[in-house]
Amino acid sequence: MRIGVPLNALRAFEAAARHGSVKAAAEELGVTPSAVSHQLRVLEEVLGVDLLRRSGAGLEATAAGRALAPDLTAGFGRIAAGLARLTEARTAGPLRLSMLPTFAVHWLSPRLATYPFETAGSALLISATQEAVDLAAGDADVAIRHGRGEWPGLEAELLFAETVTLLAAPGFGAGADPRAAVNGANLFLSQHRRADFEAWNASLPGGPLRPAAVTTVDSAGLGLCAAIDGAGVTLAGMEIAAADIQAGRLAAPFPHRLETGGAYWLVYPPGLRRDRRVRRLRAWLAAQVGPPGHHRRLDP
Repeated sequence: MRIGVPLNALRAFEAAARHGSVKAAAEELGVTPSAVSHQLRVLEEVLGVDLLRRSGAGLEATAAGRALAPDLTAGFGRIAAGLARLTEARTAGPLRLSMLPTFAVHWLSPRLATYPFETAGSALLISATQEAVDLAAGDADVAIRHGRGEWPGLEAELLFAETVTLLAAPGFGAGADPRAAVNGANLFLSQHRRADFEAWNASLPGGPLRPAAVTTVDSAGLGLCAAIDGAGVTLAGMEIAAADIQAGRLAAPFPHRLETGGAYWLVYPPGLRRDRRVRRLRAWLAAQVGPPGHHRRLDP
């Protein structure tokens, strides 16, 4: 719908007509009285009719102004009410948290027992997806993303840097030479990890491995599940697999590690930096991430 007149001028007139004062309208709108007067002149020129006239120390609407003002007051009132509902839903409802499925299953889920769900304002709505949701458009409130921290228009706080290695079930190879075991195994490799594996393999002391088969999977999480189930080996981040390693579901056949330059980040729009729900999540993540080093604490 095309209105055809400046919205700022309509706002200035509505406020001035309601208050009967340019000064009071300026205070409400957060502008100077001269700015309000200018907008009133612009509107009257566009419409070709006088809307307000001086009456003593204040302003009085003309017949045209009295006809226009109620519709504007109702319209701006509905806009304010709609924004208030949206703001309340964004700030009072569950914090909508988006992340990669691998992160959700292998990093977040093993730690959720410590999350303070019972504390008021700590409710979460967790979505696991391979897609980078549009935070600016409000598709989610915050996200945990993998990358280098470069998402224009968004705040990005480092959770932890990533170090990859080859992983397998603890009984993999049954005591055989690890090289021979891997060279006779199926490597389950995420389509996003091919370059990382090539770099890790090329820098492996003793020379590169040559797995018997390479199966491409759509996520590192699927590769981890295949390795846990004894189907073969996979390349994954030590930080993501830490809970599986600690629980004895995975082990590293080689001590060789490689820093990829990637990391996991907490990402959100700048307007949510002071949101109490985001602050609670940040404080909890800070406790889970651990001491500085490759892992850097978030500021609670």
